[in-house]
Amino acid sequence: MVYHLGVHATDGDRLLRTLLDNRDQLHKAGTEIVAPERHKDIFDEALQSLAGGSSTPEMEQIMLDAMLDGDNPQRVIMSTATFMGAYGRVVGREGLYPQIGRRAAALTRLFPSARTEFFVAIRNPATLLSDVLPLFAGGDYTELMQGNQPQTLRWRDAIQRLVASVQGRRIVIWCHEDVPLIWPEIIRLVAGAGPDVTLTGGSSYIHELLTDDGVAKLRDAMSSQDRLSVSRRRELFAEAIAADAQEDALDQSVDLPGWTQEVVDQVTETYRADVAEIAVLPGVEFILP
Repeated sequence: MVYHLGVHATDGDRLLRTLLDNRDQLHKAGTEIVAPERHKDIFDEALQSLAGGSSTPEMEQIMLDAMLDGDNPQRVIMSTATFMGAYGRVVGREGLYPQIGRRAAALTRLFPSARTEFFVAIRNPATLLSDVLPLFAGGDYTELMQGNQPQTLRWRDAIQRLVASVQGRRIVIWCHEDVPLIWPEIIRLVAGAGPDVTLTGGSSYIHELLTDDGVAKLRDAMSSQDRLSVSRRRELFAEAIAADAQEDALDQSVDLPGWTQEVVDQVTETYRADVAEIAVLPGVEFILP
């Protein structure tokens, strides 16, 4: 059972759409993609009835029968930021994503007989909150922050809670800022697809950042390669971004109450320090660009 937890404002359903575009190929490899509308109500009802307990084998089978199309998939993938709750759950009194561990642990109890994997994108809190605040229906910036100061929002603490809660299950993490360079690897890792499985959509993310001319030049550059290694492909992606990114595609203004450039810089430095710690945290696989 594979859970892509988001987080909020990092994916825009791109991963789910890309996996669904490859549904036929993945189905042949024993993998099924379950859209949120197929599992949300089932999981909500199950978690409420379990009240912290674990599913019985009979309950597991009932849920699988209700949400799957295939008879016996070996890998089941679900992708939705709502696993982490509504936008107001991004920050709690204990900091950034205080419930990430509890929510992930609850998901492991839905199918205790299965292996469980978690995939998580993290993002600079400065840009994360900038995108989340306009979508937060519960109130204003003060309510969203729950009494926290910007400099205290630590991804390190959230991921440590996640690792402790899922008890040795696989956790794969990457930085949202790196996605244009590592998108093909993310798709393949989540899909559990080996090199023999042909997947499409690996260049879709970077194409969104480039001008039409840049997309054409990148396609020409990639097609001219006899054997395209991961490192060479990332070099081509980086060169394309540097030369042909759309205007303002890589820039984001941070417009949050009380945030000066100094605050943004401090939060960014803390985020970089947290990434360095998380990347070597036991129990975490980190996708580096």
